[in-house]
Amino acid sequence: QVQLVESGGGLVQAGGSLRLSCAASGRTFRSYAMGWFRQAPGKEREFVATITWNGGSTYYSESVKGRFTISRGNAKNTVYLQMNSLKPEDTAVYYCAAGSSPSSTPGLYDYWGQGTQVTVSS
Repeated sequence: QVQLVESGGGLVQAGGSLRLSCAASGRTFRSYAMGWFRQAPGKEREFVATITWNGGSTYYSESVKGRFTISRGNAKNTVYLQMNSLKPEDTAVYYCAAGSSPSSTPGLYDYWGQGTQVTVSS
């Protein structure tokens, strides 16, 4: 069992930056691939980024590539999402998730956090 708690969301102006954190409980954290997803009002949950269990590989959606960076600190049981050059269209609730392998498909993840709101003003 893994419990995930996101933090770091907030209100930021376009062009600004935020760093999201996802703290995981459980000694098995380092065996999981981790992903970040987001969901805007009235839209489906959307893949943002994912990272392998050891941090060796990362994958991004085209909409955030070059602006967002996913990383993890297994010693701290935490995964991060550094978001730079934020745009109003990045506004959404951001969720972290844990799964057996990195994927852009939400249904392949086993555990989810409660989400953190990110709002980007123009």
